[in-house]
Amino acid sequence: MEKTQIIILAGGKGMRMNAEGPKVLVEAGGIPIILRLLKAVERVCARPTIIVGYQGEKVVEATGNKLHYVWQGEQLGTGHAVACARAELENQGFERIIVLPGDHPLLGEATLLKLAAAHEDAGATLTLTTGRVENFDGDFTIFYNFGRIVRGDDGQVERIVELKDASEQEKKITEVNLGYYCFQADWLWQNIDKLQDFNNAKEYYLTDLVGLAREQGQKIQAKVIDNIVEGFGINTPEQLSIVEKYLK
Repeated sequence: MEKTQIIILAGGKGMRMNAEGPKVLVEAGGIPIILRLLKAVERVCARPTIIVGYQGEKVVEATGNKLHYVWQGEQLGTGHAVACARAELENQGFERIIVLPGDHPLLGEATLLKLAAAHEDAGATLTLTTGRVENFDGDFTIFYNFGRIVRGDDGQVERIVELKDASEQEKKITEVNLGYYCFQADWLWQNIDKLQDFNNAKEYYLTDLVGLAREQGQKIQAKVIDNIVEGFGINTPEQLSIVEKYLK
């Protein structure tokens, strides 16, 4: 993992959480979300990169001002957030870039290592972690707003469609994108600026790199997560209550 850098997306405000500060500083079981995530991350990457934006100085302080911080001046989507790190991470000797959302406190070290291993074993350009559920009932309502995995006739991942842009048929897909990615570093930096904001949110989606890689004939690997709750993200107080049931 020494040639792997991890980027954590932590620039959002999280308006649906009704929190005054950054969403990643909302406490889950008495501990800020991002600190729970960092327990796993720092075991495999000593100095990850944190993308900070809204009240980012609070995130820097909460994480001890000991990591690598990149500022996202405007919150224009996940793709834009990663693009902000290009100038500092490109040509630094990293062969792989793992990107994680900062609001997923249940992600474990083993799952991170499996993501990296799946990427290497497949010789992939892009590897993503997906989750499969039978439905979006009960605790799995968390996944309803996640992007849907669209597979081609060959069973391979074709693209990811965000809920805001999904058709009624696509909304019925029960394999979801968990937002954990591993990229071949050179390919990521060569393609990150090709993202466009032609979607309902007018944002630059990191997920659009999947379709781009497919168009280029690149190898895309999808790793289905073993423990589905490690994919839980927090966007609302109700989702926080669900996640807190699974905290250790």
